[in-house]
Amino acid sequence: MEEYKLTMKQARRFMLVKHGLMGGYKFSGKDGIRQFVKQAGCIQFDPIDICGKNTELVLQSRVKGFTKGMLYELLYEERSLIDYYDKNLAIIGMEDWKYFQRIREHYRNHSRSREEVGAVADRIKEIIREKGPVCSKDIDFSRKVDWYWSNASLSRVALETMYFRGDLIVHHKKGTIKYYALTEDYIPEEIFQAEEPHTREPDYIKWNVLRRISAVGLLWNKPSDAWLFIQNMKAQNRNQAFMELLREKKIIEISVDNIKDKLYCLESDRNLLEEIRTDPVFKERTEFIAPLDNMLWDRKLIKALFYFDYKWEIYTPVAERRYGYYVLPILSGDSFAGRIEIVNDRKNKCLQIKNIWLENGIKPTKKLVENIKRTINKFSKFNDCGIIEYSNCLW
Repeated sequence: MEEYKLTMKQARRFMLVKHGLMGGYKFSGKDGIRQFVKQAGCIQFDPIDICGKNTELVLQSRVKGFTKGMLYELLYEERSLIDYYDKNLAIIGMEDWKYFQRIREHYRNHSRSREEVGAVADRIKEIIREKGPVCSKDIDFSRKVDWYWSNASLSRVALETMYFRGDLIVHHKKGTIKYYALTEDYIPEEIFQAEEPHTREPDYIKWNVLRRISAVGLLWNKPSDAWLFIQNMKAQNRNQAFMELLREKKIIEISVDNIKDKLYCLESDRNLLEEIRTDPVFKERTEFIAPLDNMLWDRKLIKALFYFDYKWEIYTPVAERRYGYYVLPILSGDSFAGRIEIVNDRKNKCLQIKNIWLENGIKPTKKLVENIKRTINKFSKFNDCGIIEYSNCLW
């Protein structure tokens, strides 16, 4: 079996170039957004917006000229992207909707308060046909029913359940409020009527393994958050998938200096792998990375490759936080130089730089400080802020 060997530096650069985070920008504008989503499979969604939502933060670090409006247009006007489950709630390409029939089937058979939802589902469809897209406030089913986190109004539970099982899509959003429409009215007929492409579960598992390897760039065959929300993804199934994908020559096994476990990339990335082994010179960039960025899905792998121990402390009690509520990694060149806490004060259109922490051994050289400042300036435009306010920083 063919095996590649990489130095630690080569492995890091492979991941970064694959992600479009090193060298010149490989993704640009709306086409770049679509290209990255296709490569990554999905971008994990989170509604919290301190200095941009996670999906927007992922794209601003990779896509030249990215604006939040571009993503909104692709989702809710052009509809080449769609909100749905992949790795938890995510944004996927419209063409991939057909691959998630198993998820929809699961919610049709196992969601909570099924009887209550079933009793009002046809009425909700009638309301949407009469009025157009609706949010939970537009339909009057206010009594509380059982839901995943706590009891919730039947209006909300019914809309979300019908969305999970594929009857509805998110038509658009106003802030954090979702408006739902009938799926059949917005998903192209050939996708809406398509059969599940993977009738055999092993094929479905292999498809997901390939998808997640592409999303992260390099992955090992170990338990991690990179495999979240893949149905029946048990260790035995994952091991079998890796073995078959190697035999089918769809993935490449890689040994990396000082890492005991083998890493894997896609066969389609062979040319990039060969290029990286020649140790080419890449233009270095400084970018702020999203907390749920695809590249960070396996935090133990990032720690092993980059010596960077990152924890999103948003759910950590204040007294136990080492850094802050919403802190972004600072990527500089082929290493993580530190972390930055940024708040978008929308009322005053002010980008507040609350704090910057450099990693141990990283010095605030003139070049690094200038690169971080340049990235902050770009970040302020991304957040439509005309003022930048510094607090506890390097300067």
